[in-house]
Amino acid sequence: MAVRPVVRLPDPVLSHPAGPVGPIDDAARRLATDLVDTMRASPACVGLAAPQIGVSLRAFVVDVTGHSKARSCHGTVVLIDPELVSYEGAELAREGCMSVPDLTGDVPRPTRVVVRGRAPDGSEVVVEADAFEARALLHELDHLDGRLFLDRVPGPAAVFQRRVYR
Repeated sequence: MAVRPVVRLPDPVLSHPAGPVGPIDDAARRLATDLVDTMRASPACVGLAAPQIGVSLRAFVVDVTGHSKARSCHGTVVLIDPELVSYEGAELAREGCMSVPDLTGDVPRPTRVVVRGRAPDGSEVVVEADAFEARALLHELDHLDGRLFLDRVPGPAAVFQRRVYR
């Protein structure tokens, strides 16, 4: 329905835990649509959380389709009130974020995850993901908890100036 502006650090909405969406109504479905539209309007974007468009609610979209580092790929996944069910493994890899457009960082994350939430139609969704898709899901979950990838880097030596932002 609408491509919304992406908020950037230091906007306070990015540093506070988001509240639950609760019952899925027309406003929740519009939020889901806006997340998808805004993600798709942003080249190279593989995920977007509601706080990144200035809405402090627990919802995000992820789509790693066609990404060279993806193994699992569930297509466009919108999760409302998601929760991390389980995780395993560990890997350090580079991340970027539309809300921190000038920096990237090496972030340790689990390599396999199970995340549960609700789809915009209210049905329960369970996503089992690995590799890059697992990383994308965890990155968006962090946004819902008021964290950025910069909060997870092991130190200043793991933060880099982004060369090109598209």
